[in-house]
Amino acid sequence: MHVEEKFTAETWPASPERATLEGKNKFIGFWLFLGGETVLFASLFATYLALKDSVPDSSHALAKDLFSLPLIFLATMILLTSSLTSVYAMYHMKNFNFKKMQLWLGITVLLGFGFLILEMYEFYHYVTEYSHKFTSSAFGSAFYTLVGFHGFHVAVGLVWITALIFRNSKRGLNLYNAPKYYVASLYWHFIDVVWVFIFTVVYLMGLVG
Repeated sequence: MHVEEKFTAETWPASPERATLEGKNKFIGFWLFLGGETVLFASLFATYLALKDSVPDSSHALAKDLFSLPLIFLATMILLTSSLTSVYAMYHMKNFNFKKMQLWLGITVLLGFGFLILEMYEFYHYVTEYSHKFTSSAFGSAFYTLVGFHGFHVAVGLVWITALIFRNSKRGLNLYNAPKYYVASLYWHFIDVVWVFIFTVVYLMGLVG
């Protein structure tokens, strides 16, 4: 059981996420987790690159036939903006401004949901307009696995951040939950970095051919 200490903006530590041993341990656990996630995504990228041109015949769409850059660019801008809003949230966390931190995290969640909605629409469009399904080809399986797995991570991040917002809404900010907020923010940045690679490797390279 942790004992809550009362803080003010003047007494709040400069790095509250690392001010306790528990906070430091959360960082160690997070980086170990991140190492495994990096290896997993690297495997999915390698699989996609190996299978991106594997379709049964010319009647099946390839990447250059499917992708719509304006839609993907919009989704990318929304997700990258959500990374910026999470930075603002952590800035206010370090300055012991709980309300503004919660506000910017809420905006981050809304932007993340916007990204997911666009991704679901994208998948729906591919299935209905081009009959591009998970089982249509090796390319379809590799594409939906990689992009869908990233979308799953976005959904996990949204649930994580939303849970933190509501669970601590009446508790305020302390050295017990500050590391949780910070690690969730780092996870969100990781998701954004992975998407930058997806945008480049899957969509831009796919349109170029």
